[in-house]
Amino acid sequence: MKTFLMVVLAIASIILIASILLQSGNSAGLSGSIGGGAEQLFGKKKSKGYEAILSRIATVAAVCFIVVSLALVTIE
Repeated sequence: MKTFLMVVLAIASIILIASILLQSGNSAGLSGSIGGGAEQLFGKKKSKGYEAILSRIATVAAVCFIVVSLALVTIE
C-alpha cells in the first residue's frame, strides 16, 4: 500500500510540475499586475482553451498530491 501511494505521489508531482511549467506567465512588473487584474475582470475570459485545461490539470494534480501526502503521513 505504501509503495503504491509513493508511486501515485511521484506521478502526481510530475504532472503538477509539467502543467505549471507549460502555463503562460502573467505580465511582469507592477503595471502588468494592475493591467492584468483589469483585463481579468473586464476582458478576456479564460474559460476555454489550452490555459484552462492546464489550470484544471494543475488543480487536480495539486489536490491529489496533498491527499496522497496526508495518507502517507497517517500510514507511517
